[in-house]
Amino acid sequence: MGSKSSICNESGIRGVTVSFGQHFAASEQFDCVFKQGMELVERTAAYLDGPGRRQAKALKPLVAHTYATESMRLTTRLLDLASWLLVRRSLKEGEITEQEARSKRSRIKLRTSGRPTHIPSFAELPEDLRRLIEESFALSDRIVRIDRSLHQVPESGAPRPDNPVAAQISKLQAAFAAAVR
Repeated sequence: MGSKSSICNESGIRGVTVSFGQHFAASEQFDCVFKQGMELVERTAAYLDGPGRRQAKALKPLVAHTYATESMRLTTRLLDLASWLLVRRSLKEGEITEQEARSKRSRIKLRTSGRPTHIPSFAELPEDLRRLIEESFALSDRIVRIDRSLHQVPESGAPRPDNPVAAQISKLQAAFAAAVR
């Protein structure tokens, strides 16, 4: 998702190198992800302040404890995701510099772990809360992939050593270049 690619035309001349991550962050698709993320934050807040509060009062003590724990984790996750989205939007709109964005990004914790499905009482939580939790993880997974793609290639343009796809592409390009000679 985050690799850079060189495109050659019919005469073999290399074209412009494109970074998917940087292109995505400046695209209308990013605007859709931003809108979806902010809508999820709003829906979650409305649920937790309204129906969720009423539903939590009717739960058994163990399930109520799980509800409190998972709703807090959900809120924290969404705050981190919203912060990331706001930083990227500010950068896209020229409100902050790349250096400021990196500094702000370093304070945001994007997590890929902590899935609650292993908790026995998770299935007893209200369906609306479980759905919001699942949506938040789907958004988190997407944002983590985008974030990684934004940092996949250093500014020098050379592939990162831990990028196996770029390493294979480099090997193929070298093999084809040797075969043409």
